[in-house]
Amino acid sequence: MKNSKTILVAPLNWGLGHATRCIPIIRALLDCNFIPVLASDGIALQLLQKEFPNLESITLPDYQIEYAKKGKNFKLKMLKDSPKMLKAISKEKKIIKKLVKERDFCGIISDNRLGVYSKKVPSVFITHQLNVLSGKTTWFSSKIHQIIIKKFTQCWVPDVAKKPNLSGKLGHLKNDSLSLKYIGPLSRLHSQELPIVYDLMVILSGPEPQRTMLEEKLFEEVKHFTGKVIFIRGKIEAKQEHFQFLNCEVYNFMQSEQLEKAFNESAMVLSRSGYTTVMDLAKLEKKAFFIPTPGQFEQEYLAKRLEKQQLVPTATQDNFSIDQLARVEDFKGLSSFNYTEDYEDLFRLFQGK
Repeated sequence: MKNSKTILVAPLNWGLGHATRCIPIIRALLDCNFIPVLASDGIALQLLQKEFPNLESITLPDYQIEYAKKGKNFKLKMLKDSPKMLKAISKEKKIIKKLVKERDFCGIISDNRLGVYSKKVPSVFITHQLNVLSGKTTWFSSKIHQIIIKKFTQCWVPDVAKKPNLSGKLGHLKNDSLSLKYIGPLSRLHSQELPIVYDLMVILSGPEPQRTMLEEKLFEEVKHFTGKVIFIRGKIEAKQEHFQFLNCEVYNFMQSEQLEKAFNESAMVLSRSGYTTVMDLAKLEKKAFFIPTPGQFEQEYLAKRLEKQQLVPTATQDNFSIDQLARVEDFKGLSSFNYTEDYEDLFRLFQGK
């Protein structure tokens, strides 16, 4: 049995979702007397450093993921960028090998970082994408991802195993030989009974240039919205900026506590349909409207699936106009599963139990 309690937690820097959904895991590790060491790059690492200023952090190579300006070029851009990504993964593997040799880690938790694992230490991969949707190449991209997942000791899926669930075919396989654990939806936020202050909350995230493109569009659109708006731009910067723009209170970013309050004080939410956002909104039981990132198959699938289930309406980025928010009234909104994860049991893996 290992005496070490140090665990490397490494989320992918792709938007903010991977980092934010690691927050409840890091909190649970601290509650169970583990010592998390944070490892990522860019805004994902900055976000975790702001949340956990007392924890040690390590910078990993940047995957250099950028989205195409046009949705239809999404796959082509990803293919073009893949050599940069493979180079970063190979560098990352070397860093992890060296770290495991030099330090006494009792476990590794990687949220979608493909090179963060070790044969010498129990290594966990967190993903809701057992199937990676990529249009006509879905079978191939899913197979590749599943081969990578097999290199890890366990794969934790932030969803429930049975229906109803949040991830649909993304997080559920018809037949699998993977060592899977469904750990329930992950969210750093909690529902609170607070008076409604804002008629609309706009929250952005995701890689550039699409984040900025949607921001510019929505700043134009909210001019025609009657009601009070809180607008969170999803730009992690050294210090928080806050200004008033017409009927909007605008912030560049918010940390968990302030964000939780803003969500709970808002009547409805306008955002991307990223899986972390879906989990947050389910936990908070909020009504929402989704604009998926153009060309991102996974977000388009989630948005269509939730619209079909009469939970959340959606529109494409090009076709969205603010008057469409009226449709939210006819949808049920997302709701939470009464699921509580036994983290002590989950973490036994790291103690050789």
